[in-house]
Amino acid sequence: MSFPVIKKASYILVNAPDMVIHNGTTQTLERETNPDSAYLKELKNHLRPFDEVVAYAPNQTYIGNMTPDELGELPRPWFNSKVEGANRFGNFGEIMPQDEFYGLLKISDVFDLVILEKDFTALVKEKLSSHPLLKEKVEALKEGEELSVIQNLVENGVAEGLYEDGKLVGCIKRAHEFDLNLSSHIMVENLVVKASGVLALMHLIKNSGIDVNEVDYLIECSEEAIGDMNQRGGGNTAKACGEIAGIKGATGMDVRGFCAGPTHALVTASALVKSGIHRNVIVFAGGSTAKLGMNGRDHVKKGLPALEDCVGGFAILVSENDGVSPVLRTDIIGRHTIGHGAAPQAVIEALVLEPLAKNGMKITDVDKYAPEMQTPDITEPAGAGDVPTQNYKMIGALAVKSGQLDRKELPNFVKAHGYPGFAPTQGHIPSGVPIVGHGIENIMNGKLNNFMVVGKGSLFLGRMTNLFDGISILVEKNTGAAEESLGVSKDEIKDMIAEGMKKFAEELLK
Repeated sequence: MSFPVIKKASYILVNAPDMVIHNGTTQTLERETNPDSAYLKELKNHLRPFDEVVAYAPNQTYIGNMTPDELGELPRPWFNSKVEGANRFGNFGEIMPQDEFYGLLKISDVFDLVILEKDFTALVKEKLSSHPLLKEKVEALKEGEELSVIQNLVENGVAEGLYEDGKLVGCIKRAHEFDLNLSSHIMVENLVVKASGVLALMHLIKNSGIDVNEVDYLIECSEEAIGDMNQRGGGNTAKACGEIAGIKGATGMDVRGFCAGPTHALVTASALVKSGIHRNVIVFAGGSTAKLGMNGRDHVKKGLPALEDCVGGFAILVSENDGVSPVLRTDIIGRHTIGHGAAPQAVIEALVLEPLAKNGMKITDVDKYAPEMQTPDITEPAGAGDVPTQNYKMIGALAVKSGQLDRKELPNFVKAHGYPGFAPTQGHIPSGVPIVGHGIENIMNGKLNNFMVVGKGSLFLGRMTNLFDGISILVEKNTGAAEESLGVSKDEIKDMIAEGMKKFAEELLK
């Protein structure tokens, strides 16, 4: 059986401190319900400067400049120390500052909804002209507008402001006078997911070296619903991002599944490649402004930095088996079905124990698991605990219960089979897929034989069902076996069919 492979992955972060204040749902609701909020007044004092965001160890791990094992050796909380010599560019992608991202918003806008102030535009043009991926696109920024024009649009409720260091530097206009689905607030959300998705795509193209004309299909799997009043979640973010990234030969679609969406998309991509429908499929997602500062109240209350100050993104290239890259085991897929229920043990059984048992494997046969990879610095002060560690403990406990692990070995299971959380709390971003970049490298350098991507989702948030969701897939070392069937390669089969059809035609013409 020939499995599809994962070739490369990219990861990006966008530091967006002003967007925390003006666009994060926790803050926008607070502003509406309590305009004189003491929390909002104090929040700005807890926002980190860009250099601290870059030097934050989980962020360096996310973009590939540190390994999860190196992160795990550092004393916590990680925000108390800085990584020496930290670079905004990493092996997997980059951490982009807010001003440059506003420029990327303008570059990604094809309906003239983004307006940037003249002097600010000139500054951003200068910075992006030296960006390794975006320097060819700076002309799309145009010349910018007078600040008075932007102020008028914002004050009249036609646009939502874009701020840098608390100063108005641009805006995003509504796309329709009456359609709430095209309001300025929603257009900010949609353009942010688009621009961050574009950045992740461009880094993946660079990292993989693939010819953009060889990419057949794009699957975008963020949590935003793109549409208007007649089709609120119609899409298609995938093609919208592909257009800006220059992937002209691809078509695509959006996949939505709350936090489990990226793993659903990864499994879908695997199936498309394995079936032969497409040869190269990219799974990717931009980030969410709504999640910025989501736990900000708890962080501010406890005197901590507002750590949810980054929009996240990722992209993964799934391709035909090359005999080298790690394979996606499409026969080892965990499914949380409708009948499984939402009890934690039932979820882990469905996503981990059952697919492995069906293939004669034990829980301990998987080198590393990647469930919900949120950074514990963020979640612990908010009362949610260390989410990845909680998942590893449940997986280990299930191994003990099923007789695959001795109880006294349980404390070691967490470190042996898990990684510390290093992903931003961007909803879909932490759920499983952050492991892929490091997992590929560790399989290729012989440190791992396999790892499991575990996506879990909260379907009940949409108020349509009380169901939970989840899906998983095993990734393992490629055996290097040639793609053959009965000793005959695919190309040889094609030649035999062509020769047979030729002889058949000759017989008909006699």
